[in-house]
Amino acid sequence: MSNVGNLKELFSSKVFNERIMKERLPKDTYKSLKKTISEGSSLDLETANVIANAMKDWAIEKGATHFTHWFQPMTGITAEKHDSFISPTGDGSIIMEFSGKELIKGEPDASSFPSGGLRATFEARGYTAWDPTSYAFVKENTLFIPTLFCSYGGEALDKKTPLLRSAEALNTQAMRILKLFGSGAKRVFATIGSEQEYFLIKEDDYKKRKDLVLTGRTLFGAKPPKGQELEDHYFGTIKPNVMAYMHELDEELWALGISAKTEHNEVAPSQHELAPVFSMANIAVDQNQLTMDIMRKVAKNHKLVCLLHEKPFAGINGSGKHNNWSISTDKGENLLEPGKNPEKNLRFLIFLSAIIKAVNEYQDLLRISAASAANDHRLGANEAPPAIISVYLGSVLTDILESIEKSNGYVSKELEKVKSVSYVPEFIKDNTDRNRTSPFAFTGNKFEFRMLGSSQSISGPNFVLNTIVAEELKQFADVLEKAEDLDAAAVEIIKKVVKENKQIIFNGNNYSDEWTKEAAKRGLLNLKNTVEALPLFIAEKNIKLFVEHGILTEKEILSRHEILLEGYWKVINIEALTTVDIAKKAIIPAVYSYLTDLSAAVSKRQKLALPIDYSYDIALITKISVLKDKLQGAVAALDKALDNAKDIEEAEKKAGFYSETVFPAMQEVRTCADELETVVASEYWPFPTYSDILFAV
Repeated sequence: MSNVGNLKELFSSKVFNERIMKERLPKDTYKSLKKTISEGSSLDLETANVIANAMKDWAIEKGATHFTHWFQPMTGITAEKHDSFISPTGDGSIIMEFSGKELIKGEPDASSFPSGGLRATFEARGYTAWDPTSYAFVKENTLFIPTLFCSYGGEALDKKTPLLRSAEALNTQAMRILKLFGSGAKRVFATIGSEQEYFLIKEDDYKKRKDLVLTGRTLFGAKPPKGQELEDHYFGTIKPNVMAYMHELDEELWALGISAKTEHNEVAPSQHELAPVFSMANIAVDQNQLTMDIMRKVAKNHKLVCLLHEKPFAGINGSGKHNNWSISTDKGENLLEPGKNPEKNLRFLIFLSAIIKAVNEYQDLLRISAASAANDHRLGANEAPPAIISVYLGSVLTDILESIEKSNGYVSKELEKVKSVSYVPEFIKDNTDRNRTSPFAFTGNKFEFRMLGSSQSISGPNFVLNTIVAEELKQFADVLEKAEDLDAAAVEIIKKVVKENKQIIFNGNNYSDEWTKEAAKRGLLNLKNTVEALPLFIAEKNIKLFVEHGILTEKEILSRHEILLEGYWKVINIEALTTVDIAKKAIIPAVYSYLTDLSAAVSKRQKLALPIDYSYDIALITKISVLKDKLQGAVAALDKALDNAKDIEEAEKKAGFYSETVFPAMQEVRTCADELETVVASEYWPFPTYSDILFAV
């Protein structure tokens, strides 16, 4: 039964949020916890015991029997180990207990999580530490407690720790600027709204595709007669079974306090999108991880499978995750709100300039933050931003910055009105367009970072964004705090930023070949794939950035570089092994069967000595035979490449070999197989085709 009629009661009903804490905690405990959250002060064990007991009682009322420290290791997904609240009393009965010590710290085995050499194999112990800035929640029969994850030596082994550290860095430097401009704010934080794209396909089709099951994407598949060229799926009528899925998904998310707001059909067949309302960065990251988990779970209830891979189907749009990022204060101010007269809003222009400078100076880090083997299939195609980082501002802000650079004064233009039909009310045209081709576009009062892959954690891109902007704000504050005339000094900073960084600003079509050439002339980076990008992660300037702001130690940076390289080649290795397996055990035997039956049928007809032209039959048999031989040769070449890869030990060289040798060999196998799919009778083909899958839901 739907709970939508009781939405107010449903929303956040499974979350131990501020309202619940205020109701259930003693006043002194609540104040102490609030101080910990807002100021980062330590929480004593006695207070933690009170909180743990209240949390346990609330969770049990919600049906929980277990608790877990929920963390985000470097795998990119979440991890959890469940413990029950049960404690034996010695008389054959039990009591339900949960202590402050259990709330604050957990001790999972860290031996099988990626560490990039941070710990020795025998140092298996790891620690999880409660993150009180993100609310605990009940899912199914378990109390989930958001936590950090570190090694026995204290090094960060997760994606949450650097995000929280970057939030502190951004707050510290942004507050320096705000104090100079007379703000009464006490805290600054990044806010995020992450649009999530995904595919829904039938569970039966999914189970028949070993490539989807093992890798998340189709390693084979000829282009269907109809794809997305008619543009009839985008924003089209949502089918009943998909709508039923979306309704259930909304209810599950709303109960967990996730404000799912917008849902619609995306560009490709069977592709859809979900977008939430903005929330604080740390909470947004946790909620996006939860969203992906629940999307998959709910799909099963409808005999569907939710695909979150960046490119599950070749030849049609893949899936991304648009990261809408802004900066807000505890007073409810959006620091990226231009106001009615942005040319006079020096505070806004200072923050805008910091972002422009940050993006230009740290193009490499932003590109790396969205890099993965899966996302390499998208970036650079006409469905996603190119691999070249640039900033879209729109004509108004660009004109304002140019006028400051040239010191010639900005003449504001009257806002245009849009009028379509006589009886339809006029409305004001926005100052900025969305520019769907830009990787980093200003859209009214936020920046939309559009390079992220659909399956990735949004923690990485956002801790990079927070840190690089904090660095530029620090440089600005160092100058402004010494200035006698704040306004004049601010104008000089803006002027200098525009003059030295305007090459990163581009308001045109990022998909065009002309832009690629123009970007090269401007000296912008074009890191076409993950292997090209990752070495820059450990560039001296980037290590210095993260270390100086306390985001990552040099040791932690080097370990993450190692983890990213290893993750890259392991993904391609699994895909290549799956490609060989499917080709040998399914496709080649199917082709043999069809070829044998076809040849026998033609031979039988020929024996009748009828006056018939058999040239087409012979040509088809010949074509299939040639393609079969070519496929077998390609499989043998891929097998050899995989054998050669085993002998390479150094991570960077291994990743390079998989990129330059194994992946192209895998593509050659696919090319042969996909051409065979177009000529082999459908009843012989061993698994559902794109036509079968994409239009079945």
